[in-house]
Amino acid sequence: MASFELSAFDRRFQAISLVGAIEQQSPYTLNVGFWIRDPNQLIQWPEMVSAHPRADYLWEQTCLEVFIGVRDEDFYREINLSPSQAWQAYQFEEYRYPEDMPPQAAYDIELNQLKRTHYGLNVSLDLTEFMLKYKLKWEDLYLGLTAVLQTPEGAQYYAMQHSSPNADFHNKRDWLHQF
Repeated sequence: MASFELSAFDRRFQAISLVGAIEQQSPYTLNVGFWIRDPNQLIQWPEMVSAHPRADYLWEQTCLEVFIGVRDEDFYREINLSPSQAWQAYQFEEYRYPEDMPPQAAYDIELNQLKRTHYGLNVSLDLTEFMLKYKLKWEDLYLGLTAVLQTPEGAQYYAMQHSSPNADFHNKRDWLHQF
């Protein structure tokens, strides 16, 4: 299991700490855990829903995200995970393309489990169809973990690293996990 401390884009915002952990489970299951420390209880949590529906625009509220890139390829996937237990997977052919809003849903990634816990969020994703369709091995993938945390001070953007002048979760340079 690999873990990463995610940093706020606004370096002055230190009130919340966030750690993401990634675990590959053979042959095609990806487990991700997000541990949130919010001692002042600043995070504004969305209302819980049942049955794990797919929903768009989850990033407009508190939302944790997983980006999956493929070595030497332009296409990638974005998975949005709401603490409400709603989720969605999107497909992109290249950097933020196509520009549809909401983005095009990806149905080659499925949700095994999404659970809000007392420390954050746990998710298990089934990458079987995605990996088989493109003949991928774990070594072909790299991941980015990100979060939009809504607070009374506005949205705070967290990522493994921020190398762009603006918060940009689609910047593949910031997806640091490799298998």
